[in-house]
Amino acid sequence: MSVQPVVLITGASSGVGHATARLLAQKGYRVFGTSRSPSRGESAVEMVPLDVRDDDSVKACVKSVLDQAGRIDVLINNAGYELAGALEETSLEEARAQFDTNFFGVVRMVTAVLPSMRERRQGRIITVGSLSGVSAIPFMGMYSASKCALEGYSDALRMEVAPFNIHVSLIEPGFLKTPMMNKRQPAAAPLPAYDHWRRRAFDAFRAFEQSAPGGELVSEALLEIVSSASPRLRYLIGPQAKSTSRLMRLLPAGMYEQGKRRAFKLDKPS
Repeated sequence: MSVQPVVLITGASSGVGHATARLLAQKGYRVFGTSRSPSRGESAVEMVPLDVRDDDSVKACVKSVLDQAGRIDVLINNAGYELAGALEETSLEEARAQFDTNFFGVVRMVTAVLPSMRERRQGRIITVGSLSGVSAIPFMGMYSASKCALEGYSDALRMEVAPFNIHVSLIEPGFLKTPMMNKRQPAAAPLPAYDHWRRRAFDAFRAFEQSAPGGELVSEALLEIVSSASPRLRYLIGPQAKSTSRLMRLLPAGMYEQGKRRAFKLDKPS
């Protein structure tokens, strides 16, 4: 990479994206952060308007960065949100909106940056996935599905763009204590039949998050990936993600599922 690599980070107005933009800028990278309504923020981070759900907005954002910096060395796909609720009470419209941001938002960004990366035969694409994309979370099933889709997408993309010296990586954090935990979007039409179990699951989410590491853990991992000469495809982030991955490998499927039900307080009668 060049003396001052150029990084584009989506969803950089708060939380993990904001912390990562600030850290990379401190380490000497030229950082462009994005938000639907950008403010000046960190003086070292150049903010650009972006709505990952809108094709024209994505194209305008990438063009703006290329016009200003001449290239994009690293794309970090961080924009996303959590939709919570039982799958039966989640409308098709809500499900489409979840995928439009969390999955197709990534697809739009990757499609927009790849031509310039291929031309230069150099680049990094890093996507913020989730442990829930590997081990689904009850009452966040649509969010889990959107993150699961990123697993297959990133795996295939890595192989397709490797001949152009473009590295693709995906991080899989467990629960984190970040502002995102207070912005979880509940399904608009909850069904009373699920009230008891939904409350139990939501209480479990909150307990996990309150004792979880902060977003800085993800920022440090992203810095490591950006600066690595040979980044891996997948990175488990945090002790919960690593221990869960081990249990998935070692335990019989039925025993693992039973343990997960217990963890989310769904193993006791109502």
